[in-house]
Amino acid sequence: MRLAYGVDQIRAAETQLLARDGDEPVMRRAATGLAVTCGRLLVSLRGRVTGSRVVLLVGSGNNGGDALWAGARLAERGAQVTAVQLGETLHEGGARALRVAGGRVVAMSDGELLIESADLVVDGIVGIGGRGRLRADAAALARTCLRSGAVVVAVDLPSGVDADSGAVADPDAVIRADVTVTFGALKPGLLVMPAAELAGVVELVDIGLGPFLTAHLAAAFTVQANDIALALPTPGHDDHKYSRGVVVVDAGSTPYPGAGVLATGAARVGGAGLVQYGGASSDLVAARYPDVVVADIAGQRATAHIVGPGLAGEAPSPEVLGVSEPVLLDATALRWLAESVVWQQALAARVERGAVTVLTPHEGEFRALGGSGEQADRVGAAKAAAARWGAVVLLKGATTVVAEPGGRVWINPLAPPALATAGSGDVLSGLAGSWLAAAHARALAAGHGLTAIAAGEVVAGAAWVHALAARVAEGDPIAPIAALDVLDALPRALAIVRGVDR
Repeated sequence: MRLAYGVDQIRAAETQLLARDGDEPVMRRAATGLAVTCGRLLVSLRGRVTGSRVVLLVGSGNNGGDALWAGARLAERGAQVTAVQLGETLHEGGARALRVAGGRVVAMSDGELLIESADLVVDGIVGIGGRGRLRADAAALARTCLRSGAVVVAVDLPSGVDADSGAVADPDAVIRADVTVTFGALKPGLLVMPAAELAGVVELVDIGLGPFLTAHLAAAFTVQANDIALALPTPGHDDHKYSRGVVVVDAGSTPYPGAGVLATGAARVGGAGLVQYGGASSDLVAARYPDVVVADIAGQRATAHIVGPGLAGEAPSPEVLGVSEPVLLDATALRWLAESVVWQQALAARVERGAVTVLTPHEGEFRALGGSGEQADRVGAAKAAAARWGAVVLLKGATTVVAEPGGRVWINPLAPPALATAGSGDVLSGLAGSWLAAAHARALAAGHGLTAIAAGEVVAGAAWVHALAARVAEGDPIAPIAALDVLDALPRALAIVRGVDR
């Protein structure tokens, strides 16, 4: 699990670190990591650092100081380093080190020509405290970077990007980096679109913040393959189909029969020991999956429910919200929740009982549920929705954000554009719901139920595997795919995570 911290948490940790170690040693650590990355890129690009043309875009803050110190390291290795001053002042120690090493500092008016002939540009204009649009002069140089073809390395985060939200005030006036060297800890904005795309490859440099950043302060988490491998439902020697969990799928209708097939198919490989289908496509489901129960015999032993993919019609009685086990609401069920006071009251009563509910909206469904339409801050919007509904919210999109009512957030930046296809959400619901059923069964065996935090981890993991399955289905070279391709790729994606793929 990787942790990302907000600006306030980073600032507080930096204050403690600087009080212990002093400003210049900390900046030197950051600059050394930055210089190592820049040197590696120059060697890859030109075969050597010596003689390379490096331009530093330097603001008056600490990011500018980091860039100047790194520039001094590169100049010592023979690079031709020029700093373009964008602020009224320069970091004194960094500027002195650059000049001593043979670099030079020029006015902003010289920046455009220098960038156009540069091999590498280091963006040290503004740091994590930057808000809103870049100034016109800085914005002009950002556009020049994009035209120049030079490799661009951002210091801590690309200038013009909000560190907490990933929002970009002006898409035409922002640095587009090939690599971002970030210091101390990941920032949520680097993980969320559109900033995630602007940051390029993100490299984390340890500057000593670790002792001052604890997990409970983290603004967001990102799951990794090892986390998924440890959390995947795995049957034990004494397990049977019921102890592994039972998931009941209510999906599909006459207009949308395939949704039942897709959701049920994914549920079969999601970890539950038994899948019961309760939708209108029972003939299709039974023909394709003879192991799925289509008679109403397992409901009393259910450990999770999936409701909504491909359903049609007006809202029925919300009886499913009266159960104690986790319930995942998707698609049509989200519309019922948004439009029906009875469903809203049933969910509120469910929250009072402490039962776990998962909502999986796409952008349109999220707006219907009262979420922010603009989505400038996806993390904040998902957290607000989770608190409002008392549910785990999985907000789909180019970056998937999962939030639980207590405020914990997971970000999945892995989702490929290929998932923007009809039915892919049905596959995700089936996988996540089945995984919830298995997790709740394990929790019951241990003497307690599934918590909202545990459910958030489960659905975040399911989103990660779902995205990996899409990449597997795309192949190399990338080919267009449909939801059924994602479903068929799930077993291999799971094998990859377990480390048993051949």
